[in-house]
Amino acid sequence: MSETTKLPSEHKIFTYQEALESFPAVQEATAQAVRRIEALVNTLGSREEMEDRKAELEEACQAIVDDWVDTITGFGCEVKGMWLVDWDSGDGYYCWKFPEETLCHYHGYDEGFAGRVQIN
Repeated sequence: MSETTKLPSEHKIFTYQEALESFPAVQEATAQAVRRIEALVNTLGSREEMEDRKAELEEACQAIVDDWVDTITGFGCEVKGMWLVDWDSGDGYYCWKFPEETLCHYHGYDEGFAGRVQIN
């Protein structure tokens, strides 16, 4: 195997306690990414400026999102959408979407976000 060949990363299965332990880092990384995008948008003086800089802004936003995805997947989580993170439990997913304050939802593999139920 050459030095540039990457082995597939190990798929992480989380207990609920493990998911809760990683949640603050996931929450903070997500909040930071959201703040970075908000700061970028807040630099705009007008709608015209936004249109003039559209390609530049889209590229900058995509770079922020890409960095966020790398960070979240580095924790062993799965990104399922914009600011939507799942922790694989082996039977389904513990599910969180920014800006929810806690990790308190679960859904099976087939239900997806729409089938989330509250964890008691």
